[in-house]
Amino acid sequence: MSNTNTTYNLVVLDMAGTTVADGGLVEQAFAAAARSLGEDPETGVDYVRATMGESKISVFRHLFGDESRARQANTAFEEAYGELVAGGRVSALPGAREAIERLRAEGRTVVLTTGFARVTQDAILGALGWRDLVELTLCPADAGGRGRPYPDMVLAALLRTGAVDSVRRIALAGDTSYDMLSGVRAGAGVVAGVLTGAHGKDALYEAGATHVLGSVAELPDVLARAEAS
Repeated sequence: MSNTNTTYNLVVLDMAGTTVADGGLVEQAFAAAARSLGEDPETGVDYVRATMGESKISVFRHLFGDESRARQANTAFEEAYGELVAGGRVSALPGAREAIERLRAEGRTVVLTTGFARVTQDAILGALGWRDLVELTLCPADAGGRGRPYPDMVLAALLRTGAVDSVRRIALAGDTSYDMLSGVRAGAGVVAGVLTGAHGKDALYEAGATHVLGSVAELPDVLARAEAS
């Protein structure tokens, strides 16, 4: 029987690239954002790829400098991404919904997080029919405005749900280095990288992953083994 002191009762999951497939919509929406500022979309695409998982407004601040231009770009990005989502361009990654349902059936609290704004997160959840799938969903604005790689969203999940009495009883899964960093900085006991999104095995381990999985579908078994050991 599992020791309750090591039970991972709070599971924080990233969305795009981890539980949700969007087929490269981030880069398409970035191109629209860059064009809205009269910028060459190719100029910052490498940086966008490297910083997948980070709060998008932070990315635009780095690329476009002043706050006004960054916010203009962010608005254009969210509008473009929302239109692509509305066009049916997102889907659940194989096994993701089943994994979430199993985690919840095991008595765990599941929280979905994103680097997108709330309006975009809600559009994705609506498109997938996931509005009632989990107890809580969080975007950077829900955690004081700081997204990944800061630990804020993970800690906000703990504070809002009260699901665990220690950060070591949090399990996190994501597809980017920024996801891993946020989990490590929050003190999560399991920080699992998945290979269905932006970054590869080496990058995930270098950022602090405790496990690297083929997909989030493997996470319930990983947690069960960790608790049995």
